Amino acid sequence: MKKIVTVLSLVFFSFNLFAAPMDKAIVSMQTEWAHIKYEVEKDQQESMFEALVDSTEDTLKKYPDSAEVLIWRAIILSTYAGEKGGLGALGLVKEAKRLLELSIELDPLALQGSAYTSLGSLYYQVPGWPIGFGSDKKAKQYLAKSLEINPDGIDSNFFNADFLIEQNQNAEAKQMLEHALEAKPRPGREIADNGRRKEIQELLSKL
Repeated sequence: MKKIVTVLSLVFFSFNLFAAPMDKAIVSMQTEWAHIKYEVEKDQQESMFEALVDSTEDTLKKYPDSAEVLIWRAIILSTYAGEKGGLGALGLVKEAKRLLELSIELDPLALQGSAYTSLGSLYYQVPGWPIGFGSDKKAKQYLAKSLEINPDGIDSNFFNADFLIEQNQNAEAKQMLEHALEAKPRPGREIADNGRRKEIQELLSKL
């Protein structure tokens, strides 16, 4: 097992060493997001996500046609919106929605369908009309598509399960959460994987 972990670490290190600037930018976005979300104290997250939103604006300008950059920019915006809360967050999630829709137009399979996962989560977490664009019907459609593309993914199963809990379908949600825990580790995403697993365990403990 140690040998496998070492090999995966070397692969990720080699990727960082020789990757193109855009790929390095994507890794930087996802790494900083995971650090803030899972390693920074809760009372500091809003200001740090705000700074990350500002710093990644130039990345989006450099690579406006990268589906991966669009997805990560949207994830960062929506996470910041969640920390910010209130009506002031509505503009952020609307922009995140726009970027995710654009990323699907460019490459619907980018990051194993992560745009569908993120869009689905927005649709069930954002208030519906007349305040926002939330829709359980659309959430179900996008989340189902995310599972179709990535049936064994930790995030696709987690957000589908979270939505099912919102719909009081706890038995099915429990199965998805347990399946999410079986997801293969993602090289270079150790912080995100560990953080997500803790969130899954927290949800399971409440069912």
